[in-house]
Amino acid sequence: MITYPTFLMGLLASSTVTGLVTEAIKKLLDECGKSYKANLLAGVVAFFVSIGIAVGYTVLMEIAWTQQLVVIAVALVLLSWLCAMLGYDKVIQAISQFKQD
Repeated sequence: MITYPTFLMGLLASSTVTGLVTEAIKKLLDECGKSYKANLLAGVVAFFVSIGIAVGYTVLMEIAWTQQLVVIAVALVLLSWLCAMLGYDKVIQAISQFKQD
């Protein structure tokens, strides 16, 4: 079972790594003179980083994949993408507002 604080820690790690990797790739592409769509690039990076974190967590904690974990992994991908585009603080603020209601 994944708790709310554990999910937020995964989101923090995923969004941080996604932002850093995205910026590194953008810098590489700029140096090569290649054009790219920044939000699409952030989405692709968020997908791979988030799935890697979810798989790594399940392997380290010896957790079996369940439907709940798949939903959490999808949420992690989408929220990591949003964090890369908008910033971690804004996404956490929106999550907190939903949690209060």
